[in-house]
Amino acid sequence: MVRSVKRLTLLLSAVLLGGPPAAAQPLPPTSALAAEAARTLNDPIFPGLGQLGLDVRHYDVALTVAEPGTPGLSGSVTLTLTATRPLAEVRLDFFGPTVTAVRWNGQAVPFRVDGAAQKLIVMPPTPLLPGQEARLSAEYQGTPGVILDPDLDLPVPLGWQSVPGEGPRAGANFTLSEPNGTHTFLPSNDHPSDKATFTTRVTVPQGYAAAASGLEGPVVGGNGPQTFVFTQAQPIPTYALAVHVNRFERVTAPSVPVGVNGSPVVRRDYFPVGTPQGVRTVYARTDEMLRVLSEWFGPYPFGAYGVAVVTPRLPALETATLSTMPPTASERTAVHELAHQWFGNAVTPAGWADVWLSEGFATYAELLWTESQGGDGQAVAARWHDTLARGGTRPLVAVQAGQLFDRSAYQRGALALHALRAATGDVAFRAFLHAYTARFSGSTLTTADFLTFARARTGPAGEAALRPWAESPGLPPLPPSSSSR
Repeated sequence: MVRSVKRLTLLLSAVLLGGPPAAAQPLPPTSALAAEAARTLNDPIFPGLGQLGLDVRHYDVALTVAEPGTPGLSGSVTLTLTATRPLAEVRLDFFGPTVTAVRWNGQAVPFRVDGAAQKLIVMPPTPLLPGQEARLSAEYQGTPGVILDPDLDLPVPLGWQSVPGEGPRAGANFTLSEPNGTHTFLPSNDHPSDKATFTTRVTVPQGYAAAASGLEGPVVGGNGPQTFVFTQAQPIPTYALAVHVNRFERVTAPSVPVGVNGSPVVRRDYFPVGTPQGVRTVYARTDEMLRVLSEWFGPYPFGAYGVAVVTPRLPALETATLSTMPPTASERTAVHELAHQWFGNAVTPAGWADVWLSEGFATYAELLWTESQGGDGQAVAARWHDTLARGGTRPLVAVQAGQLFDRSAYQRGALALHALRAATGDVAFRAFLHAYTARFSGSTLTTADFLTFARARTGPAGEAALRPWAESPGLPPLPPSSSSR
């Protein structure tokens, strides 16, 4: 995201040591299971998010927007899930519309909503055990909840956005969920450590179009409401799910062969009808950006890429395969959000304290793009360093919500990579980035994991270059240009 500065022990030793317990082994008492089920992921920034032991593999989402531009919606979702420990309850993050029905493998089951904890609590017929798979379905209707951004005074809450029509402009809806807004409209395990695949179906009135993360399938319906279907086949964090409803002009371009094994990446952008040409021009070089960044980072990790422009002047967001962009976005912002498809969406921080692993990489992509256009990357790095020297800085791991999207997460994170590049040289740095995305794409990691991997790939010199940026309370010296080694 570009902003304005913008394992715990298991209950059963058998689970810890080798998978599901034997059939003859008794479960703990129901009370113990219930107490265990109430445990969250204990994220240091958002301690209430998620459920320890829950693993959502897939979300099949169906949303109906009857009046675009208004907040109301109706929805249903089927989660394919499993567990890493016995769970007597499933506690989904949810602060959204009224839940009308819940089913477990097709059977109606008891549920309740805890508004204070922002949880939808479901009681399956029997505990969900490690290795088992289940399908939990929920239906809901009404107005999404309101969650405010933790560190910015945004004019709108997080999650489901509603933009009323005005004059010739149509009403619109879209998602802007980072960090913790997805559960305002979707029951979910709303934490980056639990990535999942998505099928998203959005039904809208005639004359409107919908767009979402993933590859687009056939549109269902003729005269009257239509349903747009998208399949996101690679796992992404919940906050990165894109959903857009508007009167769109869908602009396609030839596919770009920069995906895994040279596979083509489908190119499409969505502009609200009447979007000025000057706004569209920012994305005229997306194909070149894809080529430049894939040379540094490795193959583009998804099957499609493009942007969806929204009318409010909000922060840009790296929603998966379809970045959400305000009308004021610059080319630098476009590069930044594209880079997040690798770092944030494919390679994901395991918790919010490590968000620099997303924002620092995306910021450094701006420097790499500048150099590809003949600009002075070292001058860019020097400006970042001067900004941090004047405004103060901190170690890279965040300890409070107000640090998630500060200058240290962005610019100090980028300078840490610049230091690694200076210590190893361009050839080794490029090889490191390719190995890093290949190793962690589709999964999550912590800052400690990153430093361990850097040492394994670049040796003690690489790790030594990174650690002061990661851990020092003060600001390390500006790294030299890699060409000066």
